[in-house]
Amino acid sequence: MKELSRRTLRFDPAQTLTGGSSALSARSRPADPAAQRTDAPVRRTDAQRNRERLIDVATAAFTAGTGKVALESIARDAGVGIGTLYRHFPTREALVEAVYRSELERLCDRMPGLVAAMPADQALREWMGRYADFFETKREMAEALRAVIASGAVSAEQTRARLGDAIQLALDAGAEAGLLRSDIAATDISVALAGIMVMAGSADQREQSDRLLDLLLDGLRPAKGSPNKRDR
Repeated sequence: MKELSRRTLRFDPAQTLTGGSSALSARSRPADPAAQRTDAPVRRTDAQRNRERLIDVATAAFTAGTGKVALESIARDAGVGIGTLYRHFPTREALVEAVYRSELERLCDRMPGLVAAMPADQALREWMGRYADFFETKREMAEALRAVIASGAVSAEQTRARLGDAIQLALDAGAEAGLLRSDIAATDISVALAGIMVMAGSADQREQSDRLLDLLLDGLRPAKGSPNKRDR
């Protein structure tokens, strides 16, 4: 009986059930925290890449003018599953909002490069043309955007403020160089741009909107022979 008791104490279930204690310890060994930390940035990078790809594909789809776009087709064209799309954008309105904000940021972020590359008045006119492109994108998304605006996720005040910051950069550079008037408020220009686009912002009116943008820029230049107010 004592011999049986000693044998019982030596009994190793791991060896009997798994073929050895090493197999059990391999399965029960906790994951390496260092490996988990290494994988996390990769997953975040992949997720960010997927999000950006979805926004790019959605922008192209929403502005194609082919009617209401199925979210499944956006996911397919982006090379991800519909579950991935919904993880990033739970609703159609969330995706539309992301597209709108992305396009607005891209538009405004172009102004510093334009001002650095050419005279400020030319930079502002080039940017105005890109604003027309932006507005045309909004026109194609108008139905979906109405729901986003109604929810308060996007406001006209936020848009005007962001546009005003970009416009002010060109105004400051232009006034310093004597190419643009220094007594113009950036918000007045953004309102004027919106007015032009409301009346002549469709693709088939682009020639007219270009003429109106030229007229707007002419009104921003100092009158010949008169000093810029900043120089007084």
